[in-house]
Amino acid sequence: MLSHWRKKYITDLLPVQCEVCGLRVVGEQKLSWLCEHCLVYFAPQPRCQRCGLPTVSDVLECGRCLTSPPLWSKLYCLGDYQAPLSRYVHQLKYERQFWVAEKLAELFVPTVSDPAPLITSVPLHWRRHGYRGFNQSELLAMAIARQLKVMYSPLFKRVRATSPQQGKNRQQRMANLHQVFTLKGGVAAKRIAIVDDVLTTGSTVHHLCKLLLDAGVESVDIYTICRTPEPADKSD
Repeated sequence: MLSHWRKKYITDLLPVQCEVCGLRVVGEQKLSWLCEHCLVYFAPQPRCQRCGLPTVSDVLECGRCLTSPPLWSKLYCLGDYQAPLSRYVHQLKYERQFWVAEKLAELFVPTVSDPAPLITSVPLHWRRHGYRGFNQSELLAMAIARQLKVMYSPLFKRVRATSPQQGKNRQQRMANLHQVFTLKGGVAAKRIAIVDDVLTTGSTVHHLCKLLLDAGVESVDIYTICRTPEPADKSD
């Protein structure tokens, strides 16, 4: 981890180069660490505003959401899980480059047209948190809350460990998370946003949304960096 911080410190002393293409950033840019050409990689794409999946044009709800709406009211998404965005998520989650959370928040915050007054995050089980040493969704949530100038509060507790969600279909993911989460206490806010780094089937945030709605919260938004397509149902 020290080598990462040393590399970042040295890089900060050098002329600013675009982190994606490596070319020098000329003039004043919206984000000093990206050139104007590579900013295009992070430009918004047409999506369903309810589930966040790609659509031909921006729509409030796609056909799937109209027939089977998710528990949350709106989903804000930065992009698909593909390079160069996926590289930043990987650096934060697996390479302990914690400062990447602020950069991802810088990219994400402009997508939020109507911020929730309270932001929370998907929790880790204490055993996994102890092994990893941090919760990437919490780091992202705190960075987003700071930049949006709203409150952050860790509202959830993960009461038991589960097997990884990766590789499971929606039904398997839902079953894997049954009675995994609880609320830490009462919730006074009427509108809350839940932050997760990558969202695939939405099974995790589905369970968290239900807890909030059952506790009297009127609406829940989802803030996610990457929205990936759901895996094929292996039972077919």
